[in-house]
Amino acid sequence: MKPLIPLLLALSLSACAPMDPGVPATRALDAKTLGLSDTTLAWPGDHWWSRYQDDQLNGLIDQALRANPSLDAAASRVRTAQAAARGARAVQWPQVNANYHLTRQRYSENYIYPPPLGGSYRTDTGLGLQLDFNLDLWGRRRALAGAAGRRAAAAEASRQQARVLLVSAVSQAYFQLQNAQAQAEAIGHIASKLQEALDITRDRYKNGLGTQVDVDQADSAVSSARVQLSQARNNAQLLHHQLAALLGQSPEQLPPLAARPGAALPPDVPGRLPMALLGRRADITVARLQAEAAGAEVSAAKADFLPNIDLSATFGYLSLGLDKLVRGSSENYSAGPVITLPIFNAGGLNARLEGRRAERDEAIARYNETVLGALREVADARDSIRSLHEQIRHQEASMKAITSAYDVALSRYKAGLGDFVQVLLAQSEALKQTVQTTDLHARAYILDVQLATALGGGYVQDDDAPSAAAHSNQP
Repeated sequence: MKPLIPLLLALSLSACAPMDPGVPATRALDAKTLGLSDTTLAWPGDHWWSRYQDDQLNGLIDQALRANPSLDAAASRVRTAQAAARGARAVQWPQVNANYHLTRQRYSENYIYPPPLGGSYRTDTGLGLQLDFNLDLWGRRRALAGAAGRRAAAAEASRQQARVLLVSAVSQAYFQLQNAQAQAEAIGHIASKLQEALDITRDRYKNGLGTQVDVDQADSAVSSARVQLSQARNNAQLLHHQLAALLGQSPEQLPPLAARPGAALPPDVPGRLPMALLGRRADITVARLQAEAAGAEVSAAKADFLPNIDLSATFGYLSLGLDKLVRGSSENYSAGPVITLPIFNAGGLNARLEGRRAERDEAIARYNETVLGALREVADARDSIRSLHEQIRHQEASMKAITSAYDVALSRYKAGLGDFVQVLLAQSEALKQTVQTTDLHARAYILDVQLATALGGGYVQDDDAPSAAAHSNQP
């Protein structure tokens, strides 16, 4: 009997449904292909925002991490994926179930039951245990369990990505709010000076030293500045509402935030993009794990072309009548294999396999897209910061010059040595330069936040997570 087993196995394999070879799999990008360098880099820490030395911002981020609904939803998705992974692992083990049945039945007198059974009422009852175990010779269930485990790890990485994005959104909204408040303060200061010039213009007009045109121009300048002041204050209110939503609060629950002077930003930005970036961004980890899971599902689909062997065993008691159920004469048991051999399925197996291959290639393409997008984000933030430093230097010189020109023009006008047109021109330029200056300083912080986010935002890849795209490049 034993020599026949290899022969039967060989015949079974030869009789299996033919598998289409498929097209070559999409290739995943790697560090060498992308020209990344093996250089060290001061990565953002888990609480990288603390380097801004702003206790108000620290408190807002801590509150957002405790109460934001998006993090709760991400945590729920993690639990769902982990439950699916546990279920996929569980089916690899023998399954044992107990069963019991009881049926009160009248047996037909005109059927197969002889007297005295025919025409009588009897209780059909049974009690037993059943064991089922799939040998998983070709690794189908192992592959599906591996895919589910990778999807669970991807869900956890996705939760960390939600945390990174939330911190980034809170930080950027906070600095935008600080910018709006700074603009409102600066515009309010200019509006006060213009109001002072308007009062002087009216006094001069009353004394016959000016014209109504001067008064109208001064009045228009004050009104224009107040419009911009109102816009800046409204922008600050809208940003306040945005922050409240990120913190899981209503706008009324979040108290007004004080204006804070900015601390010096760290000057260092990466010169070259390091290889470690591929493991320090949660979104890249998510995309890689999803590609690996899709590759494992391709392996499982291939196993469907091969014979499937299930072992089944039962032991129990069967009897007509409860009084005889647990007697030795009522024992009933069986054991044996169940072999399923796919021979012809009208192309259904190949269609399912091709679908899994397409899903794998799509997942790898998304991984490649995520990697390229991450590299672009880091490069954009890095180069923008470098450019911004130069812009701020020139803007500060421009602001200093226009502030001096505006003060001189206003002083000359107050002393009766100049006309209001000079004041109006200087005021308009001063207002524009003031807005540009506050915008550039706020953008310095926002770009720093974007760079920290692009570098991973403090995410550290789990050492237990698979590091290579297993199964992803198989046909």
